[in-house]
Parts: sequence; C-alpha cells; structure tokens
Amino acid sequence: MQEHHSFTQDVRAHTSSGVPERVRPTPPDEQSNESLRSEVEGLRLALASRPVIDTARGILMALGSCTGEQAWQMLVHASQNSNVKLRDLAHQLVASYHGVPLPPATRHVLHTAIRSGRTR
Repeated sequence: MQEHHSFTQDVRAHTSSGVPERVRPTPPDEQSNESLRSEVEGLRLALASRPVIDTARGILMALGSCTGEQAWQMLVHASQNSNVKLRDLAHQLVASYHGVPLPPATRHVLHTAIRSGRTR
C-alpha cells in the first residue's frame, strides 16, 4: 500500500526550512535600501511639486492661450534651456503671479517658450 503525503510534506521534503527558495525573502542589502529611500524621497518631492507645476501650467495657459499639453511643453522647454529644474521654474512663475519679480534669465526663457509655443 502506498502512504499518503500532503502537499506541504512534499514541499518541506525539498527545502531545508520548509519554505521554497523562490518565496524566501532575501535579506535586504544596504544598496537596495538606499535605492528605495532615494526613490521614495523623489516621489514625495514630485507629489509636493505637482500642485505648483499645475498652477504654473494654468498661468501659461492663460497667458499663452494654449492647451495644458502645450503649457507643459513650454515649461519643459524653458527648464531645459535655462538649466533650472522644472519645479523651481514653476515656483518662480507662481511667485511672479503674486508680485515677486521673475529672475531675468527665467523671464527670458519663459518668454521665448511662450513665443515658440504660439508659432507651433
């Protein structure tokens, strides 16, 4: 007669700890922890910047009579051509709406981006 074995007994017989290799958690190494921390920080910063970027897009839409996508492209273009992070440019643009003067370089690059957006 054949003895009846459960699935669990079969799995335990093939692994030393009773947990198959493919489902055993691997011990985290410091590099992967740091990578995850960096990614989480970047996501937090992106979430915090999003409302300001959206407000800046709205300002450009009103000034440039353009769509949201065109306003986004203007911000990207201005950021790339001024070597200023997009979120920083957005903060400067929103602050200028509230009376803080735009830095001359930012004013120039945004003006150029708006002008080029109208010709496309």
